[in-house]
Amino acid sequence: MATGVQLGFVGAGNMATALCRGIRSAGLLQPEQMVASDPDEGRRKLFEAATGVATTPDNAEVFRAEAVVLAVKPQVLPAVLEEVGPLLTRDTLVISIAAGIPTARIEAATSEPVRVIRAMPNTPMLVGEGAAALCKGSHATDDDMARAKRLFASCAAVFEVPEYLIHAVTALSGSGPAYAFYLAELMARAGAEMGLAEEDAVALANKTLLGAARMLAETAEPAAELRKKVTSPGGTTEAALRSMRQDGVAEAIIKAIHTACARSKELGSAPK
Repeated sequence: MATGVQLGFVGAGNMATALCRGIRSAGLLQPEQMVASDPDEGRRKLFEAATGVATTPDNAEVFRAEAVVLAVKPQVLPAVLEEVGPLLTRDTLVISIAAGIPTARIEAATSEPVRVIRAMPNTPMLVGEGAAALCKGSHATDDDMARAKRLFASCAAVFEVPEYLIHAVTALSGSGPAYAFYLAELMARAGAEMGLAEEDAVALANKTLLGAARMLAETAEPAAELRKKVTSPGGTTEAALRSMRQDGVAEAIIKAIHTACARSKELGSAPK
């Protein structure tokens, strides 16, 4: 591998691709300053085509970089740590996006005080509209956190939280896109049931959610205030919201997010 590589990715999947593309677009690093590893040749080719960054099947090559992003599935990470544990040193900043894996578990993979930043990003990073929460491991420095924030800020809004709150972030924003997609499904289904062509119902639902999201982002008004502005007394929106309240929709959604948080805690405390 060429010298001067500043950032490596273990795993060349969608999240690694999104982050790498964001970093390139922001001008933070050039392709020759990054590298990625993945055992899947097809995935490596897709990553190279999307980012212009070289790939390798050898994880050891990646750990010559100054900072390494662990972008593998949580069930795969223990085997990866067993392989690369001897390569983890205090000189390498490790940024993990493996859901549910505590920083302490990564730190335990080596006898050296490895610097770990844990991140919980979400899939809208793929379109440059992600959200990512970061926390420091026991050996990471403020400079390490600042560096990680710069990288994720290329494609996400970044928040720093204590590690115990990562579970809440996972439930809210990590899983959150699925909640929005589910709502889009249900809105489109209702539209089709009322006689709209299926493709029109889907397009109307999707565009409505996109527009609402942009209003939240660009008007800086609280969601509750925007909701009130759409809700005319005695109108159709009020009737729909009243039906939702009667059916306990709010309680069901809040309960679901708490359930996701509890599951995140279970996964985080699971044996290695």
